[in-house]
Amino acid sequence: MPKKKPDDAAVEDENNAQQTAAAEDSAAGENPTQSDTGAVAGPAAEPADENGTPQDNPELDDFFEEGQTPGSQSESGTEAGSGAAAADSAAKEKPVKRSRRKKKDEPPSPGETGESPIQPQSDKTPDETGEPPVAPRRRPRGSPIVSIDETRTVETSADKRNNDLLDLVESMKGKKILSGTIQGVERASENTDLSYAVIYHGDFKVIIPAEETVEAPDDFRGKSPSDVMHYLLTKRLGAEVDFIVKGVDKTGMAAASRLEAMAQKRKQYYFGTDRDGNNLLYEGINAEARVVSVIRAGIFVDIFGLEVYIPMRELSYQRGLDAAIQFQSGQRVLVKILTIDRSDRNNILVEASVKQATDNPYEKALRKYVAGNRYVGTVSMVDTNGVFVALDGGIDCLCTYPKRGRPPRGSRVTVRIIGINHESNRIWGAITHMTTAR
Repeated sequence: MPKKKPDDAAVEDENNAQQTAAAEDSAAGENPTQSDTGAVAGPAAEPADENGTPQDNPELDDFFEEGQTPGSQSESGTEAGSGAAAADSAAKEKPVKRSRRKKKDEPPSPGETGESPIQPQSDKTPDETGEPPVAPRRRPRGSPIVSIDETRTVETSADKRNNDLLDLVESMKGKKILSGTIQGVERASENTDLSYAVIYHGDFKVIIPAEETVEAPDDFRGKSPSDVMHYLLTKRLGAEVDFIVKGVDKTGMAAASRLEAMAQKRKQYYFGTDRDGNNLLYEGINAEARVVSVIRAGIFVDIFGLEVYIPMRELSYQRGLDAAIQFQSGQRVLVKILTIDRSDRNNILVEASVKQATDNPYEKALRKYVAGNRYVGTVSMVDTNGVFVALDGGIDCLCTYPKRGRPPRGSRVTVRIIGINHESNRIWGAITHMTTAR
């Protein structure tokens, strides 16, 4: 192949340079436009080598790194080789090109940067941004309660305990009377002579000393006073009583006095008057009473702060009734006040009756029986007067002793009615058949 002339090589190098410049212009389509004077707006243009090849073209960086330049395949490339060496030395010495930054007063818009209009949260603290700090929400302690109405009506265990504590504090500070049931009797561990009545007001344990629960009797009959007081407390187990709190501690215990509450009630009901000036309690009025103690011969009732004993004969129209079977402590009964003595304010005397507070069953029951006929009954009592047989309706028929011997109490017998007196409410007869109770 014939060698090219030097002039031909120079022409070829010039053509290669022009092609390289055209490729650079086509690749740099986003370069700033030139002004009317031909100067490029923006950073100063990078210098080019003697062949017109630019020294900073990213698209040709890989190509230059491979050691190939335009015209390197020419066999007579003396001038081309010197131009490529100059371009390599200029590329090594050129400074790193940095992107242009906008002015501070012209922040880039989301559309120009191509970013989303939603800005990420700042890493700065509220003190650095100048915004007031927002307090974090705290969940309420315990499980929340969703109520049916606007105001919750169902009480939780915490509400009940708080209400019980308020009752005790109100009684202690305001002398308010509370009521409760005696559920236990205890002796002090350090001194067995001291006895206490135990009442539970919710979760609080209320203790009342024996001296503040019942009045001591005038005669202890040779017994130890502590034993007698403990016995009286035991007989009042299950009774409903009033009390006033004297003190409350943090351990859930309280001390109280029953006698103080009773004195306050006596003053209110036995010496209090209505709008017309009449006493609230007077002879002949019926009143509600609490049974506090039961014995076989009668019962003790609390009538507005005063303990009154009611004997057997005033408990029922039936004879031989066992009070311990018909009544129990804590029961409420209707009584009729027979007499009241207020002459001594510190020692009020009252007589009451249970049977007189109700209708006489004889007036109604006697109409069920006809003289000359036989009826079945149960032996209720046997004394020197004869055998009393309890018939249906709560009446007793007085019978003579049968010839075969007097029947024991509780025996089932057949009675023939001999006579009935409707004016005195009496009925009598004779036992014709008897079944001994086993």
